[in-house]
Amino acid sequence: MRPLTRRTALLGALALLATPPGTAAAATTAITPDPGYTVRTLHFAVTVGPGGAQRCDIVGDLYTPGGASAAHPVPAVLTTNGFGGSKDDQAGIADYLAGHGYAVLSYSGLGFGGSGCKITLDDPDWDGRAASQLVSFLGGDTGIGYADAAHTQPVPALDVVRHDPVDHAGRHDRDDPRVGMIGGSYGGEVQFAAASVDPRIDTLVPLITWNDLSYSLTPNNTDLAAGVTSATPGVTKLTWPLLFFFEGAVLDSAQGFSNDPSRVIGCPNFTDAVCTSLAGSGTLGYPTPDTLALLRHASVATYADRIPIPVLLVQGENDTLFNLNEAVATYRTLAARGVPVKMIWQSWGHSGATPAPGEVDLNHPDPATQYETARVAAWFGHYLAGGPADTSPTFAYFRDWVPYTGIATPAYGTAAGYPVGAARGFYLSADGQLVTDPARVRPGAQRFVTPPAGFPTSSSGIDAFSPNVPPDVNLPGSYAQWTSAPLAQPMDVVGQPALNVLVQAPTAAPAAQLGPGGELVLFTKVYDVAPDGTAALVHNLVAPVRIADPTRRVRITLPAIAHEFAAGHAVRVVLASGDLNYRAGLAATPVTVATGDTGQVLTLPVVG
Repeated sequence: MRPLTRRTALLGALALLATPPGTAAAATTAITPDPGYTVRTLHFAVTVGPGGAQRCDIVGDLYTPGGASAAHPVPAVLTTNGFGGSKDDQAGIADYLAGHGYAVLSYSGLGFGGSGCKITLDDPDWDGRAASQLVSFLGGDTGIGYADAAHTQPVPALDVVRHDPVDHAGRHDRDDPRVGMIGGSYGGEVQFAAASVDPRIDTLVPLITWNDLSYSLTPNNTDLAAGVTSATPGVTKLTWPLLFFFEGAVLDSAQGFSNDPSRVIGCPNFTDAVCTSLAGSGTLGYPTPDTLALLRHASVATYADRIPIPVLLVQGENDTLFNLNEAVATYRTLAARGVPVKMIWQSWGHSGATPAPGEVDLNHPDPATQYETARVAAWFGHYLAGGPADTSPTFAYFRDWVPYTGIATPAYGTAAGYPVGAARGFYLSADGQLVTDPARVRPGAQRFVTPPAGFPTSSSGIDAFSPNVPPDVNLPGSYAQWTSAPLAQPMDVVGQPALNVLVQAPTAAPAAQLGPGGELVLFTKVYDVAPDGTAALVHNLVAPVRIADPTRRVRITLPAIAHEFAAGHAVRVVLASGDLNYRAGLAATPVTVATGDTGQVLTLPVVG
């Protein structure tokens, strides 16, 4: 199965997640279903980049409900593709929305699916400004929409979309439509980019997208300055960036050559800075300052203070690309500023493309039988269609250990906010044990050696493949581990595990003086160990860390999980020296982890 960033199940699923009011949720909206609508392919002339110096052509499909008119205007939805996709991926979402009274503009993002210019990683100066001009078109502005790619046949001003009296900066704009956005992955972050430059946008529904792209592609799960943003360079991911580069530079570049030959000049289909950053990070094993600046400029973590509108965050529990920590960081930032925000942790993501039964259905959307469909229907119903307030829970998380039939509602735990649960400590002790009683901690030590040249001593499967292959394995002598006693009762963990640990690596300290390439790199993992000894890496999630100062204790914030450790199962935490999906440390380094004090502890957020 191809990853969801490509033109596959992700954007098909968005067609269902965007289910507007009208079916089982009709009581929450004033919109009446209208099976008749028209579709017209248009081209849009946009200017992007610093100072608007770059002119680009965007291709999109405009879906207009049959009952929409200047006398009876309707709300609008703007949507675009995930990485490697096109406007056609949103045909399902647009079909359903237009059939239920929304005007929809589905477009191919810059560098994809017939649109011109290059891929800029959803940068606000490029993708954000492009989307803003499409908002202007939906609001009735002229000089943007054309019937041809050469922009010689202008189309009349659109007059069927409902207008707002003022935007979210309190200003009147004659081209201000009532408009929301929805999309996933690459089509999720562009919503933040657009809203950061355009206060006319009214609500966002970003799915499985990033908070800080420097964390997504070069994570460091320690030394966090804020959210998922580390104060020090992280560890380069290998498999996901390679897939993206092949998709964007080879497949999409070839497909788009006839529309815009300039896309293959220099760095094929990416801006030159992207190629330089990918090559540099892959070689060095860490991001340079220029790479960090590039990735963070294209991340909502940098400009969240410019997002004032309601946001429904949807993130996947099975996602090694944009893990749950990304949504947690965005949620916390927006909530702290008083922005209306809710968060759903769904079962599926980039690493597991198939939704659980009753979450969403790729062919037959129905809010009465699909939990996520109903949630988004209520959200759009309130913020776009003027329906009743959305009374759904602020935080919901899928529990794959809860049996149910039909709609997935019973499998979702809910809370009035995040975080949830209470901290439970598992202390590192002698003989590789995790103990829950601090008085039982015993002195001991485990030793291993990190390999030279970043050799992958562990495999948690290839992240960009689903299902992940090869199977999980840690080579002898390359890791340390601690395992708890079998649990007497089930333990439900919802949130971010954390490991406080002090490693001894005397040779790493002088090597670190040479820069990040000489620093100690480790990989932290949490396993569920069955009674027969079989160990399963929870959701295949790994927390890479680059330890700049191995003489001090570090706190490692692992990717968030929603997981039940069943009665009779045990908890295991592993510190590994390499991983197949990352560029590990470059220097061979002996590592010792000595126990005997209560400061070395794995903390799990436990509910119930």
